[in-house]
Order: sequence, then C-alpha cells, then structure tokens
Amino acid sequence: MTWSNKALESVIATLESGSRPAGGVSTHGGDVLSIGGENILQSGGVTLEDVKRVPIAFFNKMTKGRLRGDDVLINKDGAQTGKVGWYRAGRDLIACINEHVFLLRGDPARITQGYLYYSLLSHVGQAQIRLQVSGSAQPGLKIGFTKGVNVEIPDDLCEQSMIVRVLSTVDRAIEETEALRAKQQRLKTGLMQDLLTRGIDEHGHVRSEQTQTFRNSPLGRVPASWTVTTLNQLTPADAPIGYGIVQPGAYDPSGVRVAGIYTINSGFQRWHMSSSAIEAAYQRSRIRSGDVLMSIKGSTGRVGVVPPNVQGNISREIARIRPGPMVNPHFLRFQLLSSSYQRYLLNAEVGTTRAELSIKVLRELSVAVPPPGEQDEIALRLEGAERNLGATRSSLKKLRRVKVGLMQDLLTGNRRVTPLLEPREGVAT
Repeated sequence: MTWSNKALESVIATLESGSRPAGGVSTHGGDVLSIGGENILQSGGVTLEDVKRVPIAFFNKMTKGRLRGDDVLINKDGAQTGKVGWYRAGRDLIACINEHVFLLRGDPARITQGYLYYSLLSHVGQAQIRLQVSGSAQPGLKIGFTKGVNVEIPDDLCEQSMIVRVLSTVDRAIEETEALRAKQQRLKTGLMQDLLTRGIDEHGHVRSEQTQTFRNSPLGRVPASWTVTTLNQLTPADAPIGYGIVQPGAYDPSGVRVAGIYTINSGFQRWHMSSSAIEAAYQRSRIRSGDVLMSIKGSTGRVGVVPPNVQGNISREIARIRPGPMVNPHFLRFQLLSSSYQRYLLNAEVGTTRAELSIKVLRELSVAVPPPGEQDEIALRLEGAERNLGATRSSLKKLRRVKVGLMQDLLTGNRRVTPLLEPREGVAT
C-alpha cells in the first residue's frame, strides 16, 4: 500500500462558502441552522449550541453553502481563522453555513471526509493553513488556499478509513471524558453550595430550614450552630493577615521559595526563588504548612492551602491567612472559593485598572464557621469530589496527548494500520 504527498486542491471536489439574509440572523428566529465560525470548536468538531437560523425560504434559494452530512468546515476569517470542524449531525438535519465558513468535500475516489478532516486538524495541516492566511486588519483564507496545503494520503481508501476509525475512537473517548468532567463539575458546585451554606447535621445529612434552625448573617442564611466571625478573628495575634515581599528580585536558585498567583494555580508546583537577603526583611509574611493563601492583586480570589513540609514566603500579590487551631484550613479554602463568597470578594475589590483586595478590608470580611467536627466532614466530602474531578481532568489531558501522538504517527505513515486491515484466521472478511 503506497502513500502520496498531494496538494489539497487535487483531492477536493467542492469548496464553497455560504451566506446570510440581509438584516442578519438570530438564534430565536428562522427555520434552518446557519453555522458560523463560532460554532467550530478550537479543538476540532462542530457545536450546535446557540446556532443562528435563517428562514427556510432563504435556504431554498441558496446555491452554495448548503450542508451535507460529513462536510468538513473551516473558519475562513477573523481571529480564529483555520479552525476545522467535521459536520456529523446527519442527513436529516438541514443546515447551511454563513459567509465566514468554507465547506470542503473531497473527491470520494481519492480521499475520505474523515481523513480530510483529521489531516487539516493535525499540527502539520494547521501550520500550512496558517501560512495561507492573508490580511492584517481582517485576516482570512481566500478560496485558493488549497493550492498551498499538501497532505500525506494513503492511496488505499480502506487504509484511510481505518486511520479515521482509530482517531474517531479516541475522539469518542475524549467526548465521553469531557461529559464526565462537566457532570463532576456540576456535582462539585452543587455540593459546595449545599455543604457551605447548610452544613451537615448529626445524622450526616445536609440540613434543611424546614426542620432545623437557621439565622441571618452577612453571608446569607446559615445554621444557628455556626459561628459568624471575621477572617481577622480566625487568625492568631502573632500571625496577622498580611501580604508579602514587594519586590522579590531576580530568580535565585539557591534562595527562598516565594509564592505568587502562579504558585496557587499550579497546585504549589511553581515558585519564584528570592535571595535570602531580600527574604530576610519579610519574616512577618513567612508561610508554613496549613496556611491559606489568597491572591489579592490582579486575578483576585485564587485560594490554596500550603501543603505539608513546605516553608517559604509570599509576594505582594498574595495574602497569608493562618487559621487558628479550631479552623480546618481546607474547609476555609472551600468556603473562600465558593461562588457566593467569590461574589462577596468581588464587592470588596478596589481599583479600576487592576483589581485589588486591601488587607484592611480582607481582615474584616465575614466567615461562617461550623464546629470543628463538621468542618472536617465538609472538607472531607468536598476533597473527594475534587479528587474525582482532578482524576478525570488528568485522564482528559492524557487522551488529548494520545490523540496528538496518533495523528502525528498515523497521518504521516510513520505508524501503519495495515495489520488491522489484514484478515485474521477465523474472522470473516
């Protein structure tokens, strides 16, 4: 089975764009889906959520841009020129494209639609497409861009189809994992809402205002057994809430760890290193295991708990909150990250060009604290939900890496699928 390097132009039978009626379109009116560049996903594929529509009378008059099942779509202009999608909605759903999208149909004797899609989605395909983009104010692809894009193609259509089958299997696994991640995120969000506003009663159930006593607080309704206090009152007198090193200086490999916003975002994997001389002047802001760190400049409201066996300091963009012995730092982190508390923080921000939370304001913000045992149980349940979500995110990253590697190997012929095409003993062909 041989392979050929061919110009895309030589294997394309149809390349056309669409149109829209005068006066524009909306998601509320019209009869027929009108797919635009915004409906082509950056990762590949097509979404039919929030699709605009055109009247059926306009669609019936269109001579170009009417979609068929398996059409390959390319975003032809704008900031995300070159995005590629594969329209798999089926033949029963009538749809069209607007003037910002090309549809491509390959010569069925030379290339399958699936192979065309994955070839253009690959790193090699995307790099060639980018080279064909012209214009600075409004970058875009002209209809002749196919002359400048080459694809490696197995001459055997069966081999093309098997490559597509392998890559489609990975895509389905990615889609299923993405759906699981979305479900777990919704479950975690709902669990945080329930546990951080209603808590857990002595029977291990989420409290209800219909059966138990609640009271008003600056944070809304909370169980009567919870203590409403301020962040300042939660921290020991010898470790007040404060920010850290104003100018950490250049990176010093032999220096002291200094946490920034990126440190929290990376799960405490990335740190700046300041010289010991600079850090020595900021002993008041040193951190230790169990300290709660919150970003207070720029991207405010990011929160993390310093992990075990870690010591260091913080930068000016971070506030240290050291909970007293009666406060579980992981419970406090979840409360500060809850959607209701993030809105509370947003109202406390100052600054117009760059958001900031002042230490004075931060110290006086209210928190609702359950008894220690309840805090521990709430943190335990939320950490379980967070671990599940983290594991799914990790699986999704691995699947995406697998897909990239397979596309690189299979679409160049470096790894062949021919063994899958060979008839096996006892298997009908």
